[in-house]
Amino acid sequence: MTALGFVLAMVLTMGDSTHAQASADKKWGTLDGAPPLVIAHRGASGYRPEHTLASYLLAIEFGADYIEPDLVATRDGHLIARHEPLLDDTTDVKSRPEFAARRSTKTLDGKQVAGFYASDFTLAEIRELRAVQANPARSKEYDGMYTVPTFEEILDLVERESTRRGRPIGIYPETKHPAFHLALQLPLEDRLIDALNRRNLNRAGTPIFIQSFESANLQYLRSKTELPLVQLMDEGSLIYDASGKRVVGVHIPDYGDPRGGERPSSLTEVASYAYAIGPWKRQILRDVGQPKLLTTTAIEQAHAAGLRVHTYTFRDEPATLAPEYENDPLNEYRRFFELGVDGVFSDFSDTALKARAQWQSR
Repeated sequence: MTALGFVLAMVLTMGDSTHAQASADKKWGTLDGAPPLVIAHRGASGYRPEHTLASYLLAIEFGADYIEPDLVATRDGHLIARHEPLLDDTTDVKSRPEFAARRSTKTLDGKQVAGFYASDFTLAEIRELRAVQANPARSKEYDGMYTVPTFEEILDLVERESTRRGRPIGIYPETKHPAFHLALQLPLEDRLIDALNRRNLNRAGTPIFIQSFESANLQYLRSKTELPLVQLMDEGSLIYDASGKRVVGVHIPDYGDPRGGERPSSLTEVASYAYAIGPWKRQILRDVGQPKLLTTTAIEQAHAAGLRVHTYTFRDEPATLAPEYENDPLNEYRRFFELGVDGVFSDFSDTALKARAQWQSR
C-alpha cells in the first residue's frame, strides 16, 4: 500500500469508528455526531510565522486533524502558501532592495491596493524571501528562518508525516482571491486539481476540503472534483432578521468571476454545491453592543440545510476574546462546542485540542 493509500484507508476506518462512538455517547451536537474538527489555521501560526513548513509541522505534532494552506500563484504559475496575494507583511520583501521596483498597484476585491504581489515574482525569486511573523502581538524570534513553501512541498510534508505517525493528516487548502488570479490569467483551481490528480488525491474520501470566500470558483470546482467544498463567509455574508438571530439570506461576492452559476441567496442554495460553510465566529455569536454576545440560530439552520459549520478564527490572545470568556480561550471553545459547531479554525491548535478533550471527557 502506498503512503497516500494508507492515509485514505485510515481516514475511512477512523471516520466509521469515530461516528459510531459519537453516536453511542451523544456528546456532540455536530451534524453527524462526530467530534468537531481541529483545523490548524495557517499551521501553528500562534507560535511560528504563518504558512511555513515549520508552522504546519508544529500543528501536526500537536495533533491537529487538518492543516490549512492558503494558496496564491506566482508569475510562472506555481501555487505557494500565503494568506493573500501580497507579500508585504508575511515576508522580508520590503527589506530587499533588489525587489524594490516590483511594488505595484492592482485591483484587489474591487479596491486599488499597493504592495508586493506574489504574481509579480517567479518561484525562484520567491525562494529568496524569508517568512516573518505578521502579528505584532506574537514573537518575532523565528523571523527570517523559513522559506515560503509550495503546495507540492506541503503535500510532501503531509504524506511523509501521515506515514511516519500512522495517522491521517488532512489538508484544507483555500483558493485565495480567485477572481483576482483569474483576471491575471493565473487561475488557481485547475492548478490545485492537477496537483491533487498527480497524487491520486482528487477523489471522494480523501481527507481534503477546498474552501473559498467566493462562490463562482466553488461552483466551477464542483464539476472538477468530488472533494467537499466549503463556502467561507466573511462579515456581512449572513443576513439576519429583525431580531438579529435568525439567518434569512446570504450574500457572497464574486468580483466579476464569470464561472459558476448564480450567486447563492440562501443556505439551501449554498448546500447545492458546498459541504460546509465557514463563517466568522462573530456571525454565530454576534457582538451587537450588549454585555454578552447574541446567540444566533446559524448553526442550527446550516445543519437543517445539510451543511456542516467550520468557524474561524480562534486565538489565545486576550484581546481576541469576548469579555464573557474571562480571558480564557477554553471558555470560548466550550461555548461553540455547546452550540454544535462541526469544526474550528485555530491559530493555537494545541489549545483547541485540549478544549475538545475536556469536552469529550465531561
